[in-house]
Amino acid sequence: MPPAKREDIRNIAIIAHVDHGKTTLVDAMLWQSGIFRSNAHVAERVMDSMSLEREKGITIMAKNTAVVFRGTTINIVDTPGHADFGGEVERALTMVDGVLLLVDASEGPLPQTRFVLKKAFESGLPPVVVINKIDRPDARAKEVLDEIYDLFIDLDAGDHQLDFPVLYTNARAGKCLVDGVETTLEPLFEQIIARVPAPSYDDAMTLQMLVANLDYNDYVGRLAIARVFNGRVVVGQQVGVVSPDGSIIRAKVTTLFGYEGLKRVPIDQARPGDIVALAGIEGIGIGSTIADAENPVALPVITVDEPTLSMIFSANTSPFSGKEGTYVTSRHLRDRLYKEALTNVSVKVEDTGSPDTLKVSGRGELQMAIIIETMRREGYEMQVGKPEVITRQVDGVRHEPMELLVIDCPEEHIGVVTELAGGRRGRMMKMVNHGSGRVRLEFRLPSRGLIGFRSQFLTDTRGTGIMNHIYDGHEPWLGDIKGRTTGSLVSDRSGRATSYAIENIQERGVMIVAPGEQVYEGMIVGENSRPGDIDVNVTKEKKLTNMRASTADEAAHIIPPRVLSLEQAIEYIGDDELLEVTPKAFRMRKRVLVANQRKKRD
Repeated sequence: MPPAKREDIRNIAIIAHVDHGKTTLVDAMLWQSGIFRSNAHVAERVMDSMSLEREKGITIMAKNTAVVFRGTTINIVDTPGHADFGGEVERALTMVDGVLLLVDASEGPLPQTRFVLKKAFESGLPPVVVINKIDRPDARAKEVLDEIYDLFIDLDAGDHQLDFPVLYTNARAGKCLVDGVETTLEPLFEQIIARVPAPSYDDAMTLQMLVANLDYNDYVGRLAIARVFNGRVVVGQQVGVVSPDGSIIRAKVTTLFGYEGLKRVPIDQARPGDIVALAGIEGIGIGSTIADAENPVALPVITVDEPTLSMIFSANTSPFSGKEGTYVTSRHLRDRLYKEALTNVSVKVEDTGSPDTLKVSGRGELQMAIIIETMRREGYEMQVGKPEVITRQVDGVRHEPMELLVIDCPEEHIGVVTELAGGRRGRMMKMVNHGSGRVRLEFRLPSRGLIGFRSQFLTDTRGTGIMNHIYDGHEPWLGDIKGRTTGSLVSDRSGRATSYAIENIQERGVMIVAPGEQVYEGMIVGENSRPGDIDVNVTKEKKLTNMRASTADEAAHIIPPRVLSLEQAIEYIGDDELLEVTPKAFRMRKRVLVANQRKKRD
């Protein structure tokens, strides 16, 4: 018997490379579907609801919304465009029946475009292609479409996937170009309904729902966001929850929410194809199946690519420990990291030999930095070590993760960029010059070669280069990579940094502390311009006599200190250094704080 279908609903994920306009397109779709009043004040990129997302201008968490077009409900999942948050994309694709592939009319397909499209093809999802930002002065829509076809063929797309519709949009203006005439986004809605298959289900099957996301509500507690594949669920129903490890618990659905625009609205029941949020099931995790209480049948578990990078997290042991944070003990840190692993499927947390130290594995430096920044804002204090790649043994040979690095830079910087990548064991795979003064370079290099790469790359290209990278399999270990060539300036005592001391020390390197800042022994206060560390006294004060006034300090010529972001600090630290993170500051320090003990250890 053929499966039944629900023609009144469509489930679609919007996938694209970072900054190609996914969230902006969702904004326009929400406005044109009539979700908001005409005089309503709505923030730009309304789906980016986390404060970190709004600050960085990127999507970090996959989120869903729903619009109604001519009686058909379209559930839209907005996904991140950064490779580091690929776990969010893999999770979102389990909830949908088709994808909206968004490509920039100038940049064309980039590494994350390849990654998300490959995942969509593996799931057998049909694509609708949207070429966005057609209003850009350097738009080249025709060439980009040819590149998309090449990408589809390269990824072994099936015949039904190659027969995709193409729409040209300007998401910021909410316009779609059809035969040279600008219209609203109506043609896009029509293609979604025509091309994305309606959810199918088996009438004979009992309830089956797959949990793809978790959220929290202050009133009803933990929410499981899931799609109904078979059967139906009603408020008050007894269900069986099958965990990925096979264990089964019984629970009762206390509350059920559907999606209406950006709001969750209480509903009485959900049918196949619906994406809903359920409350009342404690301890539920991502990948669990909510099934019939009497006959629980599990759905396939969500599979996510393995992490490529790990970092050591431990309780803060610096002299300033406990002065700035609310949660400072190893117990607080452990509970928070294991909670993160529950809601973030691409993160793994493991115990180490030390009770106050945990090993956290993820997809990249940016993902780690986001976790650290989120915890810092919640009031946690911690210290983290240098990122390390995760190797594996294949037939007794050590293999390491590789990355495909795509660089877009002005022609005059080709030499310096090639030298930088070559020094990190990078091989050039491709070079394309579009004749616009900028060149696209593709390299394949080890993941560890990218640690600290971004800051050096931006310096060498004077801020004009753009880089993107994505995991590209494992290869046998390629040998040592030369690390940072400079040492650190390390404070040899505790106290307050003075202008007098900094003026004398700044000739030796670049300072990262300003006059008046509190320092402690073993804290890194600057970057030495030469190899090797130097212990310095940044607290030294000018000796005052009756011949000198204390105001003479005002004549000191101080070069402004370099202010490091969290990502830059993570890239900077060496093997024998740690990054202390508190709600108010980042401080780099030596693992062994006391200078003479450090020398003995070396």
